[in-house]
Amino acid sequence: MPSIQSGEVLVSGANGFVATWCVQTFLDAGFSVRGTVRSAVKGKHIKRFFASYGDKFELVVVPDITAPGAFDEAVKGVDAIAHTASPFHLAADDPADLSGPSVRGTIGILESARKYGQTVKRIVITSSAVAVTTPKDGPLDEYDWNNGAVQAVADKGAAAGNVDKYCNSKVLAERGAWEFLDKHRTEVGWDIAVLNPPLILRMMFNAFTASGPTSGGGQWASVKDVGRAHLLTVTTDLPSYVPLSAVNKKEGRNVNRFIIGGQGFTRQDMLDAAPTQYKKGFPNSITTTMRPRDMDNTRSQEVLGMEYTSIHETVEETLADYERRGWIKPLAVSA
Repeated sequence: MPSIQSGEVLVSGANGFVATWCVQTFLDAGFSVRGTVRSAVKGKHIKRFFASYGDKFELVVVPDITAPGAFDEAVKGVDAIAHTASPFHLAADDPADLSGPSVRGTIGILESARKYGQTVKRIVITSSAVAVTTPKDGPLDEYDWNNGAVQAVADKGAAAGNVDKYCNSKVLAERGAWEFLDKHRTEVGWDIAVLNPPLILRMMFNAFTASGPTSGGGQWASVKDVGRAHLLTVTTDLPSYVPLSAVNKKEGRNVNRFIIGGQGFTRQDMLDAAPTQYKKGFPNSITTTMRPRDMDNTRSQEVLGMEYTSIHETVEETLADYERRGWIKPLAVSA
């Protein structure tokens, strides 16, 4: 499908962490952005933050993304959609409390685009690396699905682990999107691409401020890279549409699904990447076998042209920001 080089992008959940970087990246590339927020109050900060872009940035209120027709007005007149809005927490008793809103929000914005998005050409959906995770050996890639979490929730229901409940919601929402496109492909003038970045919240902050173990970790991506990936997914010509049912690794057929980032790391790796004036933990104590496995992001590099930020640059920029905010102080360094 052809790329989009200009016009207006709808970013759902525009006040979210990833979404804010998406908004910034699209605006800096010359696009206009229409962002959705749940209330005018939630939009105040982001409206002030992007005030310098004038009428290139607008906000609309979508109080409940799961309500039928929630995005009907928001999709009108835009050229692309970046759907980042999705519930995230690990405290759901009923798995449907997570999967229901996640699926309905995703399918809802696609249905609105089908009905009223006559100008839409591409929809980028922010999924997650947890939708890819499997117990197989070796690096994970875009052909992998976290069927284990789905099965755990199906078998155990409310007794399933909270992480499995969250992973299940991401799998169901993403699969629902691909199935929606399979069903309605001949009715719409847009295609879908899905990004699967790993999730990092306060782990870096904790690594530099908390005492205790430094070996916890996972896979990581710079939020700047995730924002750039959304832009490149809109502005890049993508491979021809392949139905989800026709995906076949042996024959090289794949939907437009992209792992973003995904290098395995531990907290100690972040400490080792920091300048000398910050807490260093137990330098160089992590071996390759101690790190979580990498995810294979080759397709994002080959198809989208992604170039990834190093862990050293990410750590240095993040610590500098923490210091400016007064959240962290560098350690005294002897001469």
